[in-house]
Amino acid sequence: MIAETVKADAQAALKEGDRRKAAALRMIQDVLQQEVKLGKGDELAALQREQKKRLEAAEAYEEAGREEQAADERYEAELIGGYLPAQLDDAELAEMVDEAVAETGAEGPSDMGKVMGLLKERAAGRADGKRLSTAVRERLGA
Repeated sequence: MIAETVKADAQAALKEGDRRKAAALRMIQDVLQQEVKLGKGDELAALQREQKKRLEAAEAYEEAGREEQAADERYEAELIGGYLPAQLDDAELAEMVDEAVAETGAEGPSDMGKVMGLLKERAAGRADGKRLSTAVRERLGA
């Protein structure tokens, strides 16, 4: 379970005296606990949402000229990324899309939903929905 790993890492960071890392890990731990309390229990999805929030916040801070806050958000996003599975590279994603298209018999843009359903399941945690939909759209000529 990811939550247990995060908890252990937060304790280790405290022992090492790394307060910044410990605080960020506690935030991640809180997010995972909330997920369990709400009955969702999908740690990967929760971490992906949190990472995306941090990256979007970093961009907003950069646009506002607040580099220190942007760096903090990027640090947290990177830390969260360490608990997520490795992302698919472009070749792996293209291969996965081709297989899903072949399996579903998809022929055009109207079949995108079938392909996306299969891909979301297979790529869980290794590619975000936007990247998946872009790859499927390109493959189906939408």
